[in-house]
Amino acid sequence: MISFRYHLVSVAAILIALAAGIALGSGPLDDAGESLRGDDGGASTDPALVSFEDAFAGSQAEGLLKDRLKGQSVVVVTVPGASQGEVTGITSDLQLAGAEVTGEVELTSKILDSAGRQFAEGVAEQSAADVPGVAGSDDSYGRIGAALGRALLADETAAADQTAMTIRSAFTEGDLITLTTPPTNVATLAVLVTGPERAGTADRSTVIAALAGALNETGKGVVLAGPASASTDGGPIKALRDGAFATSVSSVDVTDTASGRIVTVLAAAAQAGGQPGAWGTSRSIGGPLPQ
Repeated sequence: MISFRYHLVSVAAILIALAAGIALGSGPLDDAGESLRGDDGGASTDPALVSFEDAFAGSQAEGLLKDRLKGQSVVVVTVPGASQGEVTGITSDLQLAGAEVTGEVELTSKILDSAGRQFAEGVAEQSAADVPGVAGSDDSYGRIGAALGRALLADETAAADQTAMTIRSAFTEGDLITLTTPPTNVATLAVLVTGPERAGTADRSTVIAALAGALNETGKGVVLAGPASASTDGGPIKALRDGAFATSVSSVDVTDTASGRIVTVLAAAAQAGGQPGAWGTSRSIGGPLPQ
């Protein structure tokens, strides 16, 4: 006999998908579903609906996430334009899942601007000359990401060593990163939280995707997470999913809902288990959430 708990969790998963604006079997709701999605395709701004969705997700989060990331550690990486509310919600849900959140690091506009590529590459080469993936690579963002990966990630959680601290210091002094909450340890996973697609940001989106792919080579990998518009043309999740790292870096495009932030944590657990995927709207080939 199916237990009541199993039934409750199954129903919760379905409702989370619906609350995220996903019509099961047919993808995200269209214009007829504007009661769940805003006019711009993002999260609804109807206060009553937002309140319901937040309350529902909050009531189900513990049952869905408990111990999913037990024994794992996560560094939260952000980009300018990422919603602080979404970052805070993801961080809280990561902790609810049993993860140690080692800290929060912001990638500055300077590192994301392709005009600053040579400078960022030089900082990486000088601070991490002996790090695999930095020396001898022909890929500029591969070098930059490899250096950052060595500074923030590892196969096991441990105190940051001298090499990691040197790289962090060099990138901070070069105004390439901001240590919003300086990580005390290196983490096994990174959740890279991006903002919405905006006109004229396609080049930056390509850089974000490239850095996510390079970071993914260290530790147990990366989840690139953002709102629904981030997976539309010009957005960073779209750039990732269309590129070389589509099958190795996990992605979630529904962080603009409380239930979508739960999906982000489930994606991190899947990434840690060696099962990367793309989840969220119908633009996500993995469906609404990991199975």
